Amino acid sequence: MVQIWVSTIASVIIISLISLIGVFTLSIGMDRLRKVLLFMVSFAAGGLLGDAFIHLLPEAIKDTEYNITLMSLLILAGLLSFFILEKILWWRHCHIPTSEDHPHPVASTNLIGDAFHNFIDGTIIAGSFLVSVPLGVTTTIAVILHEIPQEIGDFGILLHTGMKRAKALFYNFLSASVAILGAVVTLLIGRSMESIHTIIVPLTIGGFIYIASADLIPELKKESHTGKSVLQLLSLLFGVGIMALLLLID
Repeated sequence: MVQIWVSTIASVIIISLISLIGVFTLSIGMDRLRKVLLFMVSFAAGGLLGDAFIHLLPEAIKDTEYNITLMSLLILAGLLSFFILEKILWWRHCHIPTSEDHPHPVASTNLIGDAFHNFIDGTIIAGSFLVSVPLGVTTTIAVILHEIPQEIGDFGILLHTGMKRAKALFYNFLSASVAILGAVVTLLIGRSMESIHTIIVPLTIGGFIYIASADLIPELKKESHTGKSVLQLLSLLFGVGIMALLLLID
């Protein structure tokens, strides 16, 4: 059991460190970074939608044993929860551009949604190690490949809201570290985690759909230049495509 705990915790720590991938942007000037930010946001929107529909939705169907009504209600609950979270707690209708002094709530909602997702990743990895160490290692590799594009997109969203790079790295890492909590909880309570997992997955789907469609895509619609709009669409499709390609290693 000690080996399972050590292997699981080491794996989720490695996965959490992937959230710091944005450190590679520190050598890029801010003017150049701003030019690619909307394309990173496009990629993030595609990644969130691809993750929701290609990975999480099939998992939710499996968890609820094809109880489509229950799953649909939980997805709607997730979507509405993020709407309420944004509308009541943080949202202010204004036309002031987002910045460090005037952040828009997409950063907070994305961090919360990503934290749910990372919690799920932690439960999946811990559950795999409980079955066998080789399965846990394989699952960890799959999650790592899945997280790289996800974290690039998440980092781009935080920068787009006006966060400084160091602050964005910190909050992205903080959200990623929730995977450790998911792993610990799963190792402690074992199989009873399945019922919690059944609820968390569709709630996360609803949250991802809301963030992508209500927060990110409207930002992309502000671009009127045809060439840049086409590149944004291609970036969005690339995000979806990456998530689809990851099916090959699931």
